[in-house]
Amino acid sequence: MPTDPPLPKPFWQRLNAFFAFPFQPQPLMYALGLAFCSLLFRVIFFLPEGLVLFLSQLGIVLAASRYGFRVVAFGSQGISRAADFPRELDEAWASLPWKLFGVSFVQMLVIGWLARRNPALGTLGLFVMAFTLPASVIVLVQTCSAMQALSPAQVWNVMGIIGWPYAVLCFFLFLLSTGAQVALGMVLPWFKGPIVLPLINFALIYFGWVMASLLGYVMYQNHQAFGIDLLPGAGRDDDAVPDRRTPAQIADEKNDALVGQMVTEGDIAGALALAYEAQRNEPYNLSAQRRYHRVLLLASDRQEALLTHAKPFIGVLIGREQTSEALKVYQACRARSPAFALEEALTVLQLARAEWRGGDARATLALLTGFDKRFRGHSAIPQAYELIARVLVQGMHLPDKARPILAALEARYPDSEQTKEVRWLLRDPSAPPQATPPVSA
Repeated sequence: MPTDPPLPKPFWQRLNAFFAFPFQPQPLMYALGLAFCSLLFRVIFFLPEGLVLFLSQLGIVLAASRYGFRVVAFGSQGISRAADFPRELDEAWASLPWKLFGVSFVQMLVIGWLARRNPALGTLGLFVMAFTLPASVIVLVQTCSAMQALSPAQVWNVMGIIGWPYAVLCFFLFLLSTGAQVALGMVLPWFKGPIVLPLINFALIYFGWVMASLLGYVMYQNHQAFGIDLLPGAGRDDDAVPDRRTPAQIADEKNDALVGQMVTEGDIAGALALAYEAQRNEPYNLSAQRRYHRVLLLASDRQEALLTHAKPFIGVLIGREQTSEALKVYQACRARSPAFALEEALTVLQLARAEWRGGDARATLALLTGFDKRFRGHSAIPQAYELIARVLVQGMHLPDKARPILAALEARYPDSEQTKEVRWLLRDPSAPPQATPPVSA
């Protein structure tokens, strides 16, 4: 079983990790793509330039904000590498940029009303808004509710959970919010022309995602108090022993351990139900498919389910070039039911080749018996004929039984490479030497 993640470090000890996050391959390519979308106004010439520029900038802001919320959300669950982000994303998170805009708009209305009453109150309101904004974002990520993010009680609760480091967090976020201006002030004098706008966008996106990574980690630091469930593989610090497993691999290992425990305790039905659900949700996850197959082999009353599951499972294994394992699954099913047969010609041919490589000539012939009748007209028939002839000649030393196969090949596929190969296999050894035979397909 995987060990629990170590206690998270204070966020100020991991600043390098936050600055490095946007340079991971996935976010870097995405940020560059978004930045260069600002040049669309030079490509879309059939619309007013100002309109295209406005729409492209709006789209860039929206896309970058959505990804930023994704970084915060998964970071709060302990995932700091973009490559480990789960594919599934809560649909409610997609609307968070609009909700944050709504929260900010309402707060600005209140600040404007206070400023009209008293300019000092307006200034104080701006300070309070800036100071509570990180807490509002945390509430928004957790609840996906703009009303909750506007609630002073919810905001105060977040600040209370984080404690005095909240002030340090606000200080770092303030520095990062001005970081883009400082960086651009240093870089822009070196550039002119169309590249300036993508540079500005990239700098804003970069520092925005650094802030998102920092905010997500602060939530992860306090995940127990916030009631956040961690994802598999969460919380692997840089100075800890490196764990090269992906979250999917860790989840598979946990499922394997749980199913194994159920089997040990004699709860085959429970293990079967758990394994079935996992493979149903992830049909291309080999670990889930293997687990379900193993439990089915233990359940003597589930032979039909075993055979039904084995056919697509063998196909997936063949597709992943796991032919040896596919052959073992096939043999296990044949041991349960001698009538078990596969319905895909290429799969049968691959298994026959695996049997032949393993040196079992009779098993190879058994797989290919009646191949041309079962898969009438299939393009793999010449390959099956050639393999049968090879087994008869080289494996069983029965060349006379292979001659009818050569006759069939010459009649039906006279110019195929398989026909030439079988013709060479059945050559007369007493005849003069011939040219080098073609390589078998």
